[in-house]
Order: sequence, then structure tokens, then C-alpha cells
Amino acid sequence: MVKPRSGKKLKRHPWDAYFMNIARVVSSRSTCDRKFVGAVIVRDKTILSTGYNGSIRKLAHCSEAGHMLENDHCVATIHAEANAIIQAAKNGVCIDGGTIYTTASPCWPCFKLIANCGIKRICYGEFYRDARIFGIAKKLKIELVKLAPAGE
Repeated sequence: MVKPRSGKKLKRHPWDAYFMNIARVVSSRSTCDRKFVGAVIVRDKTILSTGYNGSIRKLAHCSEAGHMLENDHCVATIHAEANAIIQAAKNGVCIDGGTIYTTASPCWPCFKLIANCGIKRICYGEFYRDARIFGIAKKLKIELVKLAPAGE
């Protein structure tokens, strides 16, 4: 705890809560209204990249054009985790060895992207769809951390 001039101790959020709260704010930019998801990639307590789920660049958003559904899942959107990885690559930012904070656990395709880009830790809010990630993460020594909702 830090003591400000007033003598009172400041309560600071732990790093995981801090970055997850930022991922929640990032999710507010999502353009698919079926699910708002945000992702933040961090290494050494520094934000490297962010992403949210949305349409392919220069195409209409789901919120404007409607959804492209397959098996009750909108496939028009690029997921938040993929967009964060793409954004890092586009800007030449190395994310190897980093942590990704995502408001929902990664789906199977996003998990594979995360594993192959060298991210070593996944912190997520709610569980989303695919339990395969747990066994494979263990084999790959990728740490999976479920974080409590904001304020808990």
C-alpha cells in the first residue's frame, strides 16, 4: 500500500484486475452485438496490444448489416484475441512470452493462435464454449487463470 500525503493508504488494484478491467473497457468497442469481448496483451506490466470482436476492416458491422450465423455462432466477426494478435503483428510488436487478458475464455481457433504466437498465460473472465483449451494448455505449459468478475 502506498501512503499519500494525507496519511491514508491507497487501495490499488492488483495487476491482473487492472489489465482485466482494461479488457472490459476494450470490449465496449465490439461491433457484434451478440457478445462483447475485449482482449489485452501484456508483457512486463506493459500493454502491447488490444483487440475487440468485430467485422473485417472496411466491411459493415454486424450491428449494421446483421449477423452471419453458423450453428448459432456469428462467423462474420474476428474475435478479440485474434484482433489483438493481428494488431501486434501489423505494428511489429513482439508478444512472445506475454499474457493475454480476455473477457471470455478463448474459443478453440483463438486458443491455437494464442499458443502459436508464444503467449504463456491466459487470464479470462467468463468461460466460453470450448473445454479443449484446458487439457492442451496444460500440455503446452500455458497458464490459464480464471479471474473473478470486477469488484470481487
